[in-house]
Amino acid sequence: MNMDKKKPDDQEKDMEHMDHDSHEDHGDHMDHEEHKDHGSHHAHMLADFKRRFIVSIILTVPVLILSPAIQGFLGFDLPLPGSEYILFLLSAVVYFYGGYPFLTGFIDEMRKKTPGMMTLIAVAISVAFLYSSAVVFGLSGKMFFWELVTLIDIMLLGHWLEMRSVMGASRALEELVKIMPSEAHLLKGDDVKDVRVDELETGDRVLVKPGEKVPVDGDVLKGETSVNEAMLTGESMPVTKSEGDEVIGGSVNE
Repeated sequence: MNMDKKKPDDQEKDMEHMDHDSHEDHGDHMDHEEHKDHGSHHAHMLADFKRRFIVSIILTVPVLILSPAIQGFLGFDLPLPGSEYILFLLSAVVYFYGGYPFLTGFIDEMRKKTPGMMTLIAVAISVAFLYSSAVVFGLSGKMFFWELVTLIDIMLLGHWLEMRSVMGASRALEELVKIMPSEAHLLKGDDVKDVRVDELETGDRVLVKPGEKVPVDGDVLKGETSVNEAMLTGESMPVTKSEGDEVIGGSVNE
């Protein structure tokens, strides 16, 4: 948007003209309800990954204790009749409960014909579980139950931490939406009309009075002004803007 600062001796001396340059960049940001829905969805996913991780890590402890490989590595022996069946049952719970997000993600990726990370994880844990289960019921080989459950634990932890980061970004975006003005002073020739920000189009000129927030991103048309971008960039001092400079939607015209 372009900004044209009035001369000091003008009756409207500190009003600025701003030409809207890239309103489309803010189209999605103006829908508060949409961001609330996204935030709720992310919060649900965060709680779900956390719950699955906690249950899986608890069940992992006995799996590690009963695993022959871990016993040999730590130098102890814990003979328990039917331990291989206990390992199978515990690992099955971790596989189906803890691995559920990855298994369903794999199905979604296959439906969309876009295999990705979920496919890799699902294939890895499925091969480990099915092969180890076959060994329990008679196939000659080695069980990989402890590797299976620890892999699922690590993947759940990673996705939990990822969702926490997503939640933080989502909340920051919601805060940004809150500081964006909902209306703008649209200039049509010499007339000024108050309109909703989402009604602005590329090339529209708008008027921003002293103390008001810049409604959308754009460029300064002519003259000079200072804007406070502290809430957006962290810059504590007002930033001087002159002809051709970009201004950020949400910054305060001083």
